[in-house]
Amino acid sequence: MILRCPFCKDTPAESRVVDSRESAGGLVIRRRRECLVCKGRFTTYERLEETPLVVVKKDGRREPFDRAKVLASLAGSCRKRPVAADTLEALADEIERALRELQQPEIASTAIGELMMERLREVDKVAYVRYASFYREFREPQDFLDELRPLLTADDDVGPPEARA
Repeated sequence: MILRCPFCKDTPAESRVVDSRESAGGLVIRRRRECLVCKGRFTTYERLEETPLVVVKKDGRREPFDRAKVLASLAGSCRKRPVAADTLEALADEIERALRELQQPEIASTAIGELMMERLREVDKVAYVRYASFYREFREPQDFLDELRPLLTADDDVGPPEARA
């Protein structure tokens, strides 16, 4: 690795690593270095170079994966729900990580939608139904009922107290 000392501009900088730490959940390595020529200390960051993910839309269009869109969609589904912003950030990270673990350069938008629904179902069932209504394009009240039935039978503690007794 060729480095240039930011102080004396020595190229290539003869430096030694003083300290190394992981940051950003292990995705970045922060190294504190000392130039052996001028004794100046500086920091370098090493990041894994990730291949870009491409999302294949239902109509065949392709566009780069955008974590911000995932986060905005999650936030919209969880609007006025007791879901913390940190939880939404963690969900977006989890979804992106799961997509990258597939090790496929192109991901169908339907796969992303299914993954988002799966994660939302675990976090907040109302947000899950909201997202499902948009994602699955509910047209009739029956569509909501069909989506709710498995949720109501899966959880004994869902529903009014008299129904749980």
